[in-house]
Amino acid sequence: PEGKMADADSGAPQEPEVKMMKLPDGRELPALADGEYDAIVLGTGLKECIISGIMSVDGKKVLHMDRNDYYGGESASVNLNQLFAKFGAGQPDASLGNSRDFNIDLAPKFIMAGGNLVKMLIMTSVNRYLEFKQVDGSYVLKDGKINKVPATDMEAASTPLVGFFEKRRLIKFVKYVDSFDPADPKTHQGINLQQMTAKQVYEKFGLDKGTIDFIGHSLALYDNDSYLNKPGQDLIDRCKLYGESFQRYGKSPFLYPLYGLGELPQAFARLAAVYGGTYMLHKPVDEIVYDGDKACGVISKGEDGNPAFASCKFIVGDPTYFPDKSVTVQKVVRCIAILSHPITPGNEPSAQIILPQNQIGRQNDIYVFCVSAAHCVAAEGKYIAFVSTVCQTEAADMKQVAESELKAGLKLLGKVDAYFFDSYEIKHPKGDGAADGCYISKSYDATSHFEISTDDVMDMYQRIYGKPLDLSKTMVDLNQDE
Repeated sequence: PEGKMADADSGAPQEPEVKMMKLPDGRELPALADGEYDAIVLGTGLKECIISGIMSVDGKKVLHMDRNDYYGGESASVNLNQLFAKFGAGQPDASLGNSRDFNIDLAPKFIMAGGNLVKMLIMTSVNRYLEFKQVDGSYVLKDGKINKVPATDMEAASTPLVGFFEKRRLIKFVKYVDSFDPADPKTHQGINLQQMTAKQVYEKFGLDKGTIDFIGHSLALYDNDSYLNKPGQDLIDRCKLYGESFQRYGKSPFLYPLYGLGELPQAFARLAAVYGGTYMLHKPVDEIVYDGDKACGVISKGEDGNPAFASCKFIVGDPTYFPDKSVTVQKVVRCIAILSHPITPGNEPSAQIILPQNQIGRQNDIYVFCVSAAHCVAAEGKYIAFVSTVCQTEAADMKQVAESELKAGLKLLGKVDAYFFDSYEIKHPKGDGAADGCYISKSYDATSHFEISTDDVMDMYQRIYGKPLDLSKTMVDLNQDE
C-alpha cells in the first residue's frame, strides 16, 4: 500500500494545530481557549460568579473572563497597598499595620442570615468553602441619638426608639408579622396586602411617624420612603425576613465572611471550575461579536497576543462590559476610612448604623458599616468604616460632594487614620436580554445588605432560563466527608 513519505525531521516535536473559528462576517480567527461555549460570562463580580457557578453545575459549558487580574470585579476585597494604589495615594503609613492583614471590600455589605444569598450558598454547597461570623450590633439614628436596634425582650422594653404607649402597638404589629402566613387567611386579620399600601397597614395598627421610620428603615431596610405608597406585602415580607434572620443566631440578623466579601465570588468561581468552567483573568474583551442582533461570542487577545475568538449561545456580564446597553439610574457616594477605635456606643467590633432619611433631612438613608480584625479584615486594633448613600447633588469636586452628602455619617467616625472618598454610577440594563442574548446585571446599590443584589441574581436566572430559580433544592451532592 502507498504510504505518505515522512519528513526528514519528523522526529522533531510537531506544532499543535491551531483551531480556527469562523465569525458571522466571514473573518477567521484562532480559537480563544476551547473556542465553543454555551455561555460566556464577563466580569467576576459576585452576581456573575453565582450565575456562572449555577450554569456550570447545570451542565453548561462556561467561559468566564475578567479584564482585571483578580476575582471580584466591583465586589472585590483589596489589601492596604492596593487600596492606596486605587486612589493614587502612594504608600500607606507603617502605623496602619501590615498591608496583608487588610481585606477591604469595594462594595461593603452584610448578609441576612435568613436571606437569599445564604440559600444560594447552601443550595450550591459553596458554604463549605467559607467561614462566617455574626455581626455584633445594629443601630439606628433617632432624634439625634444613636440607639441600638433591640435584640432581646429586655432591650425592647427599655429602648428609647419607641414611646411607652407606642410599644403596645408595635408589639401588636410584630406579632401580626410573625404569625402572618400567606396560605392561612386566619392570620391576615382582614388585611389584604395586595390592595392596602404599606402606609395603610401602618395606619391600621395606629403606629406613629417615629415608629414607622424605625420599622421601615431598621427592620424592613428600605433606603427611602417611596415604599409607603406600594402594596404592603413587600413590607411584611421584609420584616419577616429580618425577624427570621435575627432568630437564627440572636444579637443581630447579619453575617459576614472571614477575610471579607471577596471570598464569596472566589468560592462560586471554585464551584464553576469544579464543574468544568474555564476562567481567564487579566483578559480584556476587545469586541463582543453579533450575528445579526444576537451576541454570539467575544474577541480577546490569545496567548500569542493576537486576536482570538470564542463563540457562545449567550453572554452574561456586568454593565461595565456593555456601556451602550445600560443606563445610569443613580450615583452612590461613599467614604472608606481606617480607624483605631470602634464607632458604636457599645464598642462592637462589627456593626451597622442606619441614618433614616427623615432623621437627617435627605431623600435617602445614609449607611455606616464597620468591621475589624474580628472578621480578619484589618490589622489588630484597626477598624474599617464605610459611609455610603445615594448622591443627590452634582459637582466637579468629589471631596466637596462627599463631605456634604455624607456629613451626618462622617460625624460618627471620630478621629480617622486614613480616608478616601469615592463615587460610582448605579447602572441598569436597558433590555432583558431576550432580543440580543446579553444578560446584564445591575450595579451594586448603596444599601448595607445583599437582598437587592440577590433579587438581581434571581431576575437574571429567570431571564436566562425562563423559569424561577428554586432555592429549596440542592444542586450539588456532597460526599460523606463533606
